Amino acid sequence: MEEKGMSENKQYENEYKVQAVKLAKKMGAVKAANELQIPVNTLYGWIRKARIGSLDIGCGERSPEESLNIAEENQQLRKRIKALEKENKRLSKINKFLRNE
Repeated sequence: MEEKGMSENKQYENEYKVQAVKLAKKMGAVKAANELQIPVNTLYGWIRKARIGSLDIGCGERSPEESLNIAEENQQLRKRIKALEKENKRLSKINKFLRNE
């Protein structure tokens, strides 16, 4: 006899994931997973994706900490882009100089 769920790789609709994450925030992940009859680790994965921003659950649904983390990450990414643009400009100048010789 095959263990149920082991060989199935179930695909869930995005909206279902969003609603599941919202339910987990209200009642806790374990209770929500039992209620929805889905593996708790699957739900934890969706919660993690929502936290890092790869599952969009809507801005109003984020906790202040999550919004702060996203804002912080955006700030770091902007700094990184600025540094890379500066380096790109420097390398372009060097490249241009070397082509003229």
